[in-house]
Amino acid sequence: MVTPRDGPPSRHESRELRLFRYVFYFFWIIALPFALAVANVWLLTPNAGSPASGGLREFVKEQQIPAGIVLFTLFAMALWRFRHDLPLATAIGVGGRRDVPPSARGRFEDAAALIEEAGRIVRTRKRELERELTSTERDQVAQALEALERTIEADRFDTDEFDAAYARADRAVGEHLSRWRKGEMREYAESIGIAVAVALLLRAFVVEAFKIPSGSMIPTLMIGDHIFVNKFTYGPLVPWTDKRLLSHMPPQRGDVMVFKYPENKEQDFIKRVIATPGDVLEAIEGRPVINGWLIPHCYVGPYRYEGRSAELYVEFLEDKSYLTLFDGKTDEQRCTASDDCGAGLSCRGGICGMLQGPFHVGAEEAWVMGDNRNNSHDSRSWRGGLGAGVPFENIKGRAMFVWMSFGPGGGIAQDRLFVNVMGRPTLTTSQESLEPAVDRCMRERPPVAQTTPPGRDGAASGPKPRGPADR
Repeated sequence: MVTPRDGPPSRHESRELRLFRYVFYFFWIIALPFALAVANVWLLTPNAGSPASGGLREFVKEQQIPAGIVLFTLFAMALWRFRHDLPLATAIGVGGRRDVPPSARGRFEDAAALIEEAGRIVRTRKRELERELTSTERDQVAQALEALERTIEADRFDTDEFDAAYARADRAVGEHLSRWRKGEMREYAESIGIAVAVALLLRAFVVEAFKIPSGSMIPTLMIGDHIFVNKFTYGPLVPWTDKRLLSHMPPQRGDVMVFKYPENKEQDFIKRVIATPGDVLEAIEGRPVINGWLIPHCYVGPYRYEGRSAELYVEFLEDKSYLTLFDGKTDEQRCTASDDCGAGLSCRGGICGMLQGPFHVGAEEAWVMGDNRNNSHDSRSWRGGLGAGVPFENIKGRAMFVWMSFGPGGGIAQDRLFVNVMGRPTLTTSQESLEPAVDRCMRERPPVAQTTPPGRDGAASGPKPRGPADR
């Protein structure tokens, strides 16, 4: 703990005090307001399945990031207003001094702000001051400010002398510079306005929060997960349009992306990109076949969720590895041609099954599937079962990580917090018995050359290079 002493601190104490002050302000003005903002967003967000309540709760539900930033700003402003009364405030002092009595700390900082504000006005309004103030009035302001600055920097702080100098400077500035000064309410309004503007800009161009309402992406994403989506990954959007500045940053196979549902752009969907422009996509028993090549997978084991039973696999596509679910049995009938399969079944990739497709992926679009393959409304079933892709202009961004998650009972699902959506396959704690099998599949993962589909001409297409936003 730093021992207080009168007068300006020594050079060594200044460094020590500076570090202590950074820790103090980080906790009280950043960390605590952030925690309070997150907690309030959580409390104000309606639970899954609850009816729309309208008003503030509905706004927070739809605008979580802007609401969080505004709440953070308000909490930070409130704590900043009472910073001199917070625990350990005496130890850090004020303005680099610890000999300022608590009763004068607020006035001390106000005096420093007055000097700074007056200096700004003198620098930016020089011609106006010369035109509208006499030289005597300008000298009066300068002398009052210099006297106040001397009391602030004095070796020994004298409260009476400081108060007298502060009163004279405040009177001189108020009398001669008041027309160029900002009022306190204006400063608060500007701070809140800036916070709102930053929140809206971030939401529009950089990152946006989404809530997972359905099970189509189980087990990668669970119902109740709240995720952040990087809207910059595929290139910055041109304001108020669906166009992007960098069109050479399209989605890659294996990306989990959020997009506007092509058949109803008011709805946002989240799925995994399976096929990209030029590909021919088929699905055999829910397993993707790209340009005649069956995506390899590794069996993990039986998986139970929401009263259902399914089979869990790790699927490998280019450099991505992710979990997929399939309802039904694990046995696969091997084949070399469709004649080896029963009536109504086809042979693809050496296995028999019900075939969907072929679907030809057009330019400027991506075809998507849910990781819960038999319970996903995706590209295979759109357009009344004819299939359809996601136009690039409908894409909002790529999923980043889970920042909050609520279980079926409404409590926080702690095992889901900060799960990287594009990272290593992650199971919930209720499925931890399957972790050894997942580890085995990851150890036995084929090289990327063997998990990359061929091009339409039979040559390996390979992962496409990404732009700077993905490095």
